[in-house]
Amino acid sequence: MRIVIAGGHGQIALRLERLLSARGDEVAGIIRRAEQSDDLRAAGAEPVLCDLESASEEEVAAQLRGADAAIFAAGAGPDSGAARKETVD
Repeated sequence: MRIVIAGGHGQIALRLERLLSARGDEVAGIIRRAEQSDDLRAAGAEPVLCDLESASEEEVAAQLRGADAAIFAAGAGPDSGAARKETVD
């Protein structure tokens, strides 16, 4: 099964990536920053660079193409303002 996780570098996503890859699933994690890639690889996930705040619908759809499941684990974070929560959450 191919599973794509948006917000692939978050605490919940990294834990889920480990669990899913351990059971044999193919996991891709959508991240904004390339420097997060090694953490995803260590969790058994393929890092996919795509900034959900600035990507077009087509760009996001391309990352989901072929997936059996998609999980939204992205979030603006507790220290962000209302405007950022609106664009991410």
